Amino acid sequence: MRWVMNSFGWILEVVLRPKEQKSFTPLPRRWVVERTFGWFYWCRRLSRDYECSTESAEAWIYIASMRLLLRRLA
Repeated sequence: MRWVMNSFGWILEVVLRPKEQKSFTPLPRRWVVERTFGWFYWCRRLSRDYECSTESAEAWIYIASMRLLLRRLA
C-alpha cells in the first residue's frame, strides 16, 4: 500500500468485514467500484480481453468512460 502512496500520492484504505459478522454485510463504498465495472462491461470490447497491449486496453476504458459521461449529459 505504501507503493500506491509513493507512486500516485493516493491514500489507500482497506475495508474489511467485521470479525463478529458471520453472514453477508455490505461494505461501504465498494459498490461504487463494482457498479463502474458493470457499466464498462456494456462495451463489447471490454467484456472480453481482446486487447493485446495495456495501452490499447486503457484507451478503450477511456472511450467507455467518455461514452458514459456523454450519455448522462444528453
